[in-house]
Amino acid sequence: MTTRLFHISDVHFGVEDRAALDAVARAVAEERPDALVCTGDLTQRAKHSEYARAQEWFASLGVPVVLEPGNHDMPYYNPWERFADPFRRYNRLRAAVEGSFASDDVVLVPLLTTVSAQTRFPWSDGVIKPAALADTLARLAALQGDPRTIIVTAHHPLLGKEDGGANPTIGGDAAFAAIAAAGAHAVMSGHVHVPFDELRTRGGKAMRMIGAGTLSTRLRHGAPASWRVITCERGGVVSSELRLVTAAAAA
Repeated sequence: MTTRLFHISDVHFGVEDRAALDAVARAVAEERPDALVCTGDLTQRAKHSEYARAQEWFASLGVPVVLEPGNHDMPYYNPWERFADPFRRYNRLRAAVEGSFASDDVVLVPLLTTVSAQTRFPWSDGVIKPAALADTLARLAALQGDPRTIIVTAHHPLLGKEDGGANPTIGGDAAFAAIAAAGAHAVMSGHVHVPFDELRTRGGKAMRMIGAGTLSTRLRHGAPASWRVITCERGGVVSSELRLVTAAAAA
């Protein structure tokens, strides 16, 4: 048996690409994936109106939805809420649209890479706090001996573009090594608005890094809007198909 996931990221409701969203919705209706996973940046400025549009769209899909928060999903215009309860609006959306997802082939384990404030500027890149990593590692420890494929879901890529270069995600190298050593087969993420699929190694352990592009108008480096279809079998078998939203696909 296999499990099929649609992996999207960086929808940025507020500056979303409606044609791209329509293309994904049509594909969901026609292909009925087992779940849709969105790895963060659901909104542009975390406005109530943007979250309302996100809720309407995710609820309309009719398949289980799995969400992760991104750096754009904390309030920009309400400093008190950003620091006191940064994920209040995100959690409200998640409670409204996230469906129960369980599979005999794959298990998804979250890793929080988003923080409300940093000691650097801008605050857009990832930070993996010890408590967040400990939570993920505890979940992975509970899966020891589980025959299913194990995929960690996060907003920020754990590693930089090239080995030996700068890593924008603070704590990312250590997190990658620990998660790979704990038995995860892949990490799904977004943030950079450019899709990627790479096998990377830290501490002698290899793990897939799979990134979706964006479904917003905030395109980067010439990459069009895109998402992925990820097919999983037991034992770490993962295949990934990139779907580009060209003019023909959006029609």
